[in-house]
Amino acid sequence: MQATARRRPRLPATPACKVLYVDEARVASARASVPGPEALRATADLFGLLSDETRLRILYALAREELCVCDLARVAGRSIPAVSHQLAALRRLQVVSYRSEGKLAYYRLASQVVRRLLRDAARRRDPVEPVVFR
Repeated sequence: MQATARRRPRLPATPACKVLYVDEARVASARASVPGPEALRATADLFGLLSDETRLRILYALAREELCVCDLARVAGRSIPAVSHQLAALRRLQVVSYRSEGKLAYYRLASQVVRRLLRDAARRRDPVEPVVFR
């Protein structure tokens, strides 16, 4: 049996300049607006956290209400240790915070930036259905 190669669909060409002309003043202005390496790394880390479906399930749940680790494990469909690992990553970047109540740890979404990103993403997905976040 002969294997057939799958072709990727061809994307339309991206519009590009037909001549080489660099506007140095605009380039300088654009470069000045780009944050430094540490800020870029922090932003990349934040967006990296948002690129995982399990973490997104956790964040969407926490955007609605405070939940303990056991509840979050059920929401995410993962084990408690797996969810704890994800929460530790979210805590490192101060996206979530927690409080202890007896033997339970209750988590909440601490980042208003992430809350807005989740709300905006939900609105893009379904502009008619209202998004209910705390």
